[in-house]
Amino acid sequence: MSEKVNSRGQRRKELERQRKSKKTSKTGWLKRILVACIIIGLAGLLFGGGLFAYYASSAPELDEESLKDPLPSKIYDVNDELMMTLGPENREYINYEDIPKEMENAILATEDVRFYKHGGMDFYRLGGAILANITSGFGSQGASTLTQQVIKNSFLKNEKTLKRKAQEAYLSYQLEKKYEKEEIFEMYFNKVLMSGTTYGFGTAATYFYGKDLKDLELQEMATLAGIPQSPNNYNPFKHPEAAEKRRNIVLSLMEQHGKITTAEKEAAQAIPVTDGLVAEKNRQVSNSLKYPAFYDVMKNELEAKGYSIADGLEIYTTLDPQAQTSVEETLQGENFPTENMQAGLTVLDTKTGAIVAIGGGRDYGADLPTNYAQDRTDRHIGSTVKPILDYGPAIEYLNWSTGHTIVDEKMKYTGEEQEIRNFDNQYLGAMSIREALYRSRNVPAVKTFKAVEQDDRTAFANKLGIEGKFLGNESAAIGATTGINTIDLAASYAAFGNNGMHSQPYTIREIVFRDGKTKKTYKPKTTPAMKDSTAFMVTDMLRDVVSERSGASGKAAIIPGLDVAGKTGTTNYSADEYEKWNLQEGSVPDIWFAGYTTNYSVAVWTGYKDRDKAINANNQEERTFAQHIFKNVMTKVSQGKETPLFNRPNSVVEATVEVGTSPLRLASEYTPSSLKQTELFVRGTEPKKVSEAYEKTEVDAPTKLKAEYSEGDQTATLTWKHKAPKRGGEELKVAYEVSFSIDGGSPTVLQKTDQKGLIVTGITPGSTYTFTVVAIADDIVSSPASTTLEIEGIVVEEPVTPPIDEGEGNGNGNGNGNGNGNGNGNGNGNGEGTTPPVEEPIEPEVPVEPPVEEPTPPEEGGEAPEPPAEGTGESPSLQ
Repeated sequence: MSEKVNSRGQRRKELERQRKSKKTSKTGWLKRILVACIIIGLAGLLFGGGLFAYYASSAPELDEESLKDPLPSKIYDVNDELMMTLGPENREYINYEDIPKEMENAILATEDVRFYKHGGMDFYRLGGAILANITSGFGSQGASTLTQQVIKNSFLKNEKTLKRKAQEAYLSYQLEKKYEKEEIFEMYFNKVLMSGTTYGFGTAATYFYGKDLKDLELQEMATLAGIPQSPNNYNPFKHPEAAEKRRNIVLSLMEQHGKITTAEKEAAQAIPVTDGLVAEKNRQVSNSLKYPAFYDVMKNELEAKGYSIADGLEIYTTLDPQAQTSVEETLQGENFPTENMQAGLTVLDTKTGAIVAIGGGRDYGADLPTNYAQDRTDRHIGSTVKPILDYGPAIEYLNWSTGHTIVDEKMKYTGEEQEIRNFDNQYLGAMSIREALYRSRNVPAVKTFKAVEQDDRTAFANKLGIEGKFLGNESAAIGATTGINTIDLAASYAAFGNNGMHSQPYTIREIVFRDGKTKKTYKPKTTPAMKDSTAFMVTDMLRDVVSERSGASGKAAIIPGLDVAGKTGTTNYSADEYEKWNLQEGSVPDIWFAGYTTNYSVAVWTGYKDRDKAINANNQEERTFAQHIFKNVMTKVSQGKETPLFNRPNSVVEATVEVGTSPLRLASEYTPSSLKQTELFVRGTEPKKVSEAYEKTEVDAPTKLKAEYSEGDQTATLTWKHKAPKRGGEELKVAYEVSFSIDGGSPTVLQKTDQKGLIVTGITPGSTYTFTVVAIADDIVSSPASTTLEIEGIVVEEPVTPPIDEGEGNGNGNGNGNGNGNGNGNGNGNGEGTTPPVEEPIEPEVPVEPPVEEPTPPEEGGEAPEPPAEGTGESPSLQ
């Protein structure tokens, strides 16, 4: 018993010892982890401090001139030639004591509300930015104070790196030690970029409002305070909607931080941002800004990369001076068909996407409110969308051929009562998608759009840089789109001309920073947007748009000697708009043209600033102006350069098909030539079966061919009868070829006619004429019908001279025969005498005049002959 008790006790003691051992073990591990964290933290601090010290040691020295004066940037063209140097132009420097307090409050509420409380770095704001960067990625939110912005804009590259941040923090601390807060604010106030070559708030007040700072109203100060975050995007001249939204944010921040009351905020927000702005005709024009339309686009791209013209950069662009000059010359006001018509266009490299020229508008200047090449995104693009949303996807995903049959017929949008109309309010029936595209028929486009899955259509458009919620709407198939400008359109069309490879359009090739050594090179990647077969087949159809084919919509854009593909686009007004603005019939708001060669892609918009002003589509000059702009620019930029033809890839094959067959069949030898069409197919999808719709057609020879001679005017009237052959129950069109020969000579074709008669003039007496007529229907020639017309010669009698020796003879007849001695006396012509000369027939110049012939009454069961055709020709002549 005692042993059991002892054993139990021992077990309890052992268990207690184990529990204590485990508790001690856990405590030990916690201590080890804590010590390790402290060590790592200290090591991190030491490393961070060392790294900070290292970066700080390489920071530039503070320089007062750099702190106060904006650094100029240099812009170079595609040839690396200096294009312009941009720095402060006529800057108005404002001392701190002259800055209105309300203006200062607007800036600080927006940019750095704790400016007077921190020492260069705002650690409260920094904490919020760190949290945002952890959750959204490094660089997603900044925490720069005004002090840091002054440092960054004066000495450092605008990049989100630890080195720059460390140097910025160090120099900000040094700046705060060396200068008073008011001095630092003054530096920022006068140094910040506001627009183009406008630096500082004082200069901006004059530039935008024509006022001194002290005369600005609250809403105007708030507008200016919001600009520095993105000077191009928040420019109230160019982007009033964006500028107003930004202004209202500034006013809300001022209220939030107690700088203004709620009532003041609401009153200021109720005022349109455009109120008080300098009128367009009175705005200052920058003298140093060359190629302002291109500069607008480049500056937007620069800001999107996180840099500014005020950073003292060397910017190497894609601008081609020759192309840009051609564009600007084309858009001179004197070339426009009406006084206030506008245009915008983009020219870019088909293979790389490099923008070589921008046309911002009619006589475009730096301070005009709208750059129509990039800012005109509020209008539909019309039928220029059809290759992108309709036919391109159908060829890509459904393997349609260019000859795929589709029917142009009455149709409504799905689930709606609205009828889809063509521009001529007609429907042409079955046709190929090639014809539907070059004739720009709307119903076939919508049918094609619906045939492709929405996800496939959207993916196709997205790969070409076209995005938007509208992509699922059936009306988008014929151009009801938004958010697309000439840059987007030119880039998307370029992919069709570049074997299906798409390049993001760009203007900046390289940036060299202010140290002269550090640089960044930019060249967007070229990515596959479609198969090369799709690209070529769409291109081949678009070639027909710019051709002499009947119904082709882009004939005015034809450029002799250049292989060009392109598409027209026209938008429409609603019935309500017609009534509201009292528009005339044929009024349209926009006309586009997009086209390309293997070298360049050009997209053009034409229209008016305001939608209530219309292009008169009934006026050919206005209707085709976009095409003429394209033709002029493309011709000039292509001069002196070899432009290769579009090359058919191995993935595409040709086949001659019978139009109207579904599925397509190869044309047979009996298929009418009018129904034979050579089309393109993705290799492996071409038809193998031959159409059996048509059998051999026989064309009967003309019958009852007659030639009647009129001695009075020396003409021959030909008439004949013929019954036209039929195919498929319908009569074929017949032409008749008339030829002749004289006295058994070689036959000569007089002419072809669709009439059953002809009048031949210049018929010569004393000759035998053989006339031959054959019937021709669909290249099938009948057997000939012939008739002969023999015209007796005319003898001209002359006075008889009495013979010296009279002849003898016993005949009674007058000697006009062909005897051995044609005497004048009575007898049988055997005597000797003088024979009157016979005038030889003179071969006439063979002019032809048409006879007026009464039609012959029809025979029973036959058809009346058609009136003889008038004709012109050489000998004999006909009418």
